[in-house]
Amino acid sequence: MEIKEILEKLEKGNDNFMNDNLSHKNEGAARRAELVDGQAPFAIILGCADSRVVPELAFDTGLGELFVARVAGNVANISTIASIEYAVAVLKTKVIVVMGHESCGAVGSAIKGDNLGFNLNILLSHITPAIVAAGEGASVNDVVKKNARLTAIDLANRSEILAQAVKDEDLKIVPAYYHLATGKVEFLKEEELS
Repeated sequence: MEIKEILEKLEKGNDNFMNDNLSHKNEGAARRAELVDGQAPFAIILGCADSRVVPELAFDTGLGELFVARVAGNVANISTIASIEYAVAVLKTKVIVVMGHESCGAVGSAIKGDNLGFNLNILLSHITPAIVAAGEGASVNDVVKKNARLTAIDLANRSEILAQAVKDEDLKIVPAYYHLATGKVEFLKEEELS
C-alpha cells in the first residue's frame, strides 16, 4: 500500500468509528491464525496511554493492522523510538501517526509543573519543548497539538533509521489530534523538519 492510500484508509476508518459503523473485521480466530508467522501493519501510531483513546478502534482496524506504541503524553522516548524503528526497519511500515488528544492529563501535569516522582517527571520533561513553543498561557489542547507536531519532528531528528526513510520517501510522519467527544482524528499541519 502506498502512503497516500494508507492515510486514506486511516481517514475512512476514523469516519467509520465516528459514525458507529465499525467493520469488526480481522478480529477472530481465522485472523489470529493468519498472523502466527508474522505481521505487516500498514501504519504506526504513537499515542497516549489514556484509556479513552484506543487507536485500533479510532481507525476501525483489527489484529495486525496497526503497530501501536502508547505512552503518557505520546512522547518520543528511547523505548518508543526503538519500537517505531523496528516497525519501519523490519516490518517496512510507511506511515507514523503521532496522536495527541484533547484534555491530555500528562500535558496538563507538565504545564502545571507537578512533581510526580522521578520516573514521571522524566517522562513529562519530554513535553517541556511544546509548552515553551506554544507560549505562555497556552491551553492544554494547544500544547497537545504542539507536542504532536514537535514529537513528529523529534522522531526524525533522533533516529537515523527514521530520518533516512523520510529522506528516501519511504516514510511519512504525521501529527494528529483526537477529539474525545466525537472521536474525530484531526490530521495536523506539519511543521518543517529541522
